[in-house]
Amino acid sequence: MSDVVTMVQILLGLAGVLALVRAVQGPHLVDRIVALDLVLLLLAGGLVAHSSRDGSELFFGAAIVVALVAFAGTVIVARFIEWRDT
Repeated sequence: MSDVVTMVQILLGLAGVLALVRAVQGPHLVDRIVALDLVLLLLAGGLVAHSSRDGSELFFGAAIVVALVAFAGTVIVARFIEWRDT
């Protein structure tokens, strides 16, 4: 089980690095926002994987908070972009 969690954490880290590269290189604001949202959701997944390895419930709460902040931030920025384009 520990090997599977380690592999999941490695893949989440690799995906996070690729998403950060996309956030830096993104030609449009929307690309950067989606990439940063993905980074936050990958962080939440990493917290859940870490929590399942340690058996601690503390990180589940942190993962929920990170996911909600990512969602709220994306919605707010989407509304701003919609308002700006009109």
